Amino acid sequence: MTATATDAQATTGTIVLGDNQYGKAEVRVMKVDRDQARHRITELSVTSQLRGDFSAAHIDGDQGRVVPTDTQKNTVFALAKDGIPSPEEFALRLGEHFVSSFDWIEGGRWEAKEYTWEHIPSSLTSHVTDGEHDHAFVKGGTETRTTVVQREGDEVFVVSGLEDLKVLKSTGSEFHGFPKDRYTTLQETTDRILATSVTARWRYTSLDIDFNAVYDDVRRILLETFADVHSFALQQTLYQMGKRVLEAHPEIGEIKFSMPNLHHFVVDFEPFGLENPNEVFYVADRPYGKIEAEVKREGADQEPRAWATVTGFC
Repeated sequence: MTATATDAQATTGTIVLGDNQYGKAEVRVMKVDRDQARHRITELSVTSQLRGDFSAAHIDGDQGRVVPTDTQKNTVFALAKDGIPSPEEFALRLGEHFVSSFDWIEGGRWEAKEYTWEHIPSSLTSHVTDGEHDHAFVKGGTETRTTVVQREGDEVFVVSGLEDLKVLKSTGSEFHGFPKDRYTTLQETTDRILATSVTARWRYTSLDIDFNAVYDDVRRILLETFADVHSFALQQTLYQMGKRVLEAHPEIGEIKFSMPNLHHFVVDFEPFGLENPNEVFYVADRPYGKIEAEVKREGADQEPRAWATVTGFC
């Protein structure tokens, strides 16, 4: 096929700089609250990315408006000294700091992941409160709490969530009635293990909330619903999890999920002359099914800018 003059013009137009942002990624910070005998620790991984007119830096190498990424790292540490009440509030403070401190910074993206630490249980009495050591901790849970704060001028968007929340139920799950062709070998079942690692993210429609309390309750609802629903498909469980979250929390606009189906296959004992009534399973690492969906309120206003730089489906 021969290129036309119009095609040539379309591919030889003026080249300009598109959307851009920059900053410091994955700053690991830990804050120890020592105001009481029973300490509290908060560990975050923070990524700060600034947006504005940085064309001179890209085109001419002029760094006059480039706040060093090292400065952004140091700002994370400095603001942590004043406390980290929640990942959301900390990211919001970072955004406000940079937008108010530098006239040419129009907005940005601030992401924070929180890693869970729990007080070590103890039956001793020294430095122990309510059966837990006051200042000794063990890494807790499988999941990581997440938030992404984006700002465009005075407009602020917050998408929070969790990732790697590993859950399993040993019964109460079926899978049958699916279409079959000559490549289908999967057997139908009315009793199987259902296991997944939940990644969920939700958009807040208000900033005037207790982020910690809402997060704790959303996590509770996700776990309770996974356990409660007699599942005919992981999609059904996913939808019910999202539905119940939205019913309980009007301050959440929509919620998105990515949930792999972590397969557990019944081991065939027939060659050994043995029976296996759903007791011994082969845990498949990969490949795995991957179920992703958004649960939202019909007719509600959407805000795609809030999700613009959230990696993957959610």
